[in-house]
Amino acid sequence: MATPSEKLAESLKVLRALQKAGGGAAIRARDLTRTHRERLVSSGFLREVIKGWYTPARPDEAPGESTAWYAAFWPFAAAYLEHRFGRNWALSPEQSIALHGGNWTVPRQLVVRAPRGRNKITSFPHGTSLLDLRAALPAASDRQEREGLRIFSLESALIQCSPNVFSRRATDVRAAMATLRSPSRLLSRLLEGGHTTVAGRLAGAFRNNGRGDVADDIVRTMRTAGYDVRETDPFADRPALALLSRETSPYVNRVRLLWQKMRAPVIERFPKAPGLPPDADAYMKGVSDAYVTDAYHSLSIEGYQVSPELIERVRSGVWNPAGDRHDREQRDAMAARGYFQAYGAVQLTIRRVLSGQDPGEVAREDHPTWHRELFAPSVSAGLLRPADLAGYRNGPVYIRGSMHVPPNRDAVLDAMPALFDLLRDETDPAVRVVLGHFLFVYIHPYLDGNGRMGRFLMNLVLAAGGYPWTVIPIARRTAYMAALERASVGEDIRPFAQFLADLVEERLAGGPLPDVPKSSGADGAQGCEVAAAVAALWRAKP
Repeated sequence: MATPSEKLAESLKVLRALQKAGGGAAIRARDLTRTHRERLVSSGFLREVIKGWYTPARPDEAPGESTAWYAAFWPFAAAYLEHRFGRNWALSPEQSIALHGGNWTVPRQLVVRAPRGRNKITSFPHGTSLLDLRAALPAASDRQEREGLRIFSLESALIQCSPNVFSRRATDVRAAMATLRSPSRLLSRLLEGGHTTVAGRLAGAFRNNGRGDVADDIVRTMRTAGYDVRETDPFADRPALALLSRETSPYVNRVRLLWQKMRAPVIERFPKAPGLPPDADAYMKGVSDAYVTDAYHSLSIEGYQVSPELIERVRSGVWNPAGDRHDREQRDAMAARGYFQAYGAVQLTIRRVLSGQDPGEVAREDHPTWHRELFAPSVSAGLLRPADLAGYRNGPVYIRGSMHVPPNRDAVLDAMPALFDLLRDETDPAVRVVLGHFLFVYIHPYLDGNGRMGRFLMNLVLAAGGYPWTVIPIARRTAYMAALERASVGEDIRPFAQFLADLVEERLAGGPLPDVPKSSGADGAQGCEVAAAVAALWRAKP
C-alpha cells in the first residue's frame, strides 16, 4: 500500500505532465481526477483562482501571499481567455498600448474585447479582475500576439483607444509611439476609416512626442485625400527630453521618460548636496564604521537570518556544504559572507568617486564586480552554479508581493545602459540618489540581490554628492517597499523621494545610524543572530 508521500509524488507527476503539455499556469479542474486535485490543493501545490480553474503554487508560501498569483497572472489570463474565446479575443486598445510601451504591471482590472464577451466582471485573487466586453475585433492584420496574449497592433490601438489615455497613461503611450518606425500603416488605416478627428489627435500627439515629421505626414496626407484635419494635442504636458525615434525597444524611452517625469518631485523634497568631502579618508572611515549596521539592516530587509556559529565555520574553512543539513542556515551564511565581500568592492568604487570620477561611469564599470562578490561564496559552497555569476539574468524575475513585473531578459540589455547614461548625464546629485536606486530595482537586472545592489548604488551616488552613508532600517521596511511599489506601479516617486530624504536629513543633522539589536532575549533573537554574524565577519577581515 502506497504511503502518503508516495501518493503525493504520484499527483505531482500528473501536475508536472500538465505543466509540460500546456504551459502550466492555468489548470482546469477537469484536467485532474478529483483525488489528484484534492491532494494537490490540500498540500499547497495547487490553488483555486476561480471555480473550476487552478494555478500551481508553492506550499511554503504564507497565507495571503500574492507573489505567485502576480507571477502567474499574464500566462493564466492568456490560457483562460484562449479556452473561453478561442482566437477571437484581444486585450483592450489601452492595455495593448501599455504592453507595446513595455508596461507589464499586473492591472487591477484586465479589459478584454471579444465578439462573444458577456460584459461581465470575473473576480480574480488579490483584488484583480477580468472584464470581458462584447465588442468587435479589428481585422486579423491589425492584431498581434505577445507572450501568448492577443493584442491590438500599435497602429490599431492608437486609433481605437480612448482620448484620455494620452493624459492618464502618458508614459505608456509615449514609449509605444516612439517604437513606430514608419507612419505608412497608420496612415492607411486612418484613410480607410475616414478617421479625421483621430488623425488630428494623433498628429498632435506625435508632434508633442518630438515626431513633427510624422505629424506633418498625417495632416498633409489626410488633407490631400480631401479630409479636413484639425490638429489637437491630447497630452497634458510636453516632455523636456528628445525621445529616441529609431529605438525599437520601448524600454529605453520608458526609462528615460520615467527619469524626466520624476526629476522635479525629487529635487523639491531632497536636501541640498554638501559636495565632495574634503577629507576622503575620514569619509571612508565613516563608510567602514557603518558596515555592521548596514549589513544587518540590508540583509534583514531581504529576509535573511544567519547563525554566528555557521559564520564561524565558514570563515575558518571547516564548513562542508554537502554534509551540512541546515539548508536555510547555509543560504543565510553565504548571503552574509557575500555581503561582506561586496561591501569591500563598493568601498573601492567609492574611492574612485571621491577622487572626482563620474559616479555613473564608475557604477557602470564596477557594479558587475559588486554582484559577483555578493554571490561568489554561494558558488564556492555549491549553492549556485558559476554560470549564475555571468552577466544579467537570463530569465523572468518577480518581486515578492509586487504588481510590477520587471522587463524581460532581453529588455534588461537595453534598459541598463540607458540607466547608466542617465546617471552619467544627470547634474543633480539628489536625482541620481533617488532615481538611481528606484530604476535599478524597477529594471531588476539580476535574478537575486537587486535590493542590496540598489542600496549599494544609492550609497555610491550619495557619496558623490557628499551625503553621508545612509542605512534603510528594517523597522521601516513596510514603508520602504510601499513607496517603491507606488513609484513602480503608479509612477508616483514622491513617497519614495520623501522616504529617502527624511533618512538623509537625519544623517546630515548628525543623527546616528539605526540600532543593531544586542539583546539575546526571545524578541531579539533573530536580530541578534544577524548582527553577531556580520560583526564576526568584520572583526575577522584581513
